Amino acid sequence: MAEGVSYISTEQFKKEVFDYVHEKDWKYLGKKPCVIDFYTTWCGPCKRLAPIMEELSNQYAGKVNFYKADTEQERELAYIFQINSIPQVLYVPVEGQPILLKGLYPKEEIIKIIDEHLLK
Repeated sequence: MAEGVSYISTEQFKKEVFDYVHEKDWKYLGKKPCVIDFYTTWCGPCKRLAPIMEELSNQYAGKVNFYKADTEQERELAYIFQINSIPQVLYVPVEGQPILLKGLYPKEEIIKIIDEHLLK
């Protein structure tokens, strides 16, 4: 069952991940953990990360939701998470605090992060 990576807008983020306008403390709204790739269309490392995220979205189909957010289109979201370099990936467990990591990580490392922090 392939799910793929879905684009997430700022408004969708506030409805499905975290409503930072009305909540002060982190409260995840989703039912499954998620991974959000903050990127831009011109970023070389972002382009290398995209197929890895697509592959992992299929590998973890039904277990983890995968999203991508263009920091140039979703400026408010980029501002809220202080995205000042890309790529950055937000790993969101169902319970607990999310983890925001900067840079391009190898696929094996991303798998380790998902397995240890999102599916524990």
